[in-house]
Amino acid sequence: MSPLNVLPLSDALSVAGQISPADLPEIARAGFKSVICNRPDGESPGQFSHSDLAAAASQAGLTMAYLPVVSGRVTPQDGQAFADLLNRLPTPTLAYCRSGMRSATLWALSQAGSQPWPELVQRAAQAGFNLSGVAPPTKTSPL
Repeated sequence: MSPLNVLPLSDALSVAGQISPADLPEIARAGFKSVICNRPDGESPGQFSHSDLAAAASQAGLTMAYLPVVSGRVTPQDGQAFADLLNRLPTPTLAYCRSGMRSATLWALSQAGSQPWPELVQRAAQAGFNLSGVAPPTKTSPL
């Protein structure tokens, strides 16, 4: 297994950088029930496709979801879609992208309606993600 750097953001969600199909049995043994892929297929050469990971996730007894988001272009609507996934997937969930930053941003946006934005930014910072440049959703946004 490749060395995974799993960073918890809440009791229900942790994030990580790119995973491989070989990582999924270990992820299941660690107690995760679901995995969310936030990387578009083909983003980097040699990257595992979400379908390859979904097949390995199924074999490991994990539920897999695919919410591809382009790096640097995370929107409040993407955050709402992430919230919808978190509400329906079995927990705990591991979300991943190239470095974990997109997944952390999606988590913060997904929680913005129920927790103060500064607290979400602080929690992300404690996990090593700088969200200070991310604008919180406005009250007129769907979050």
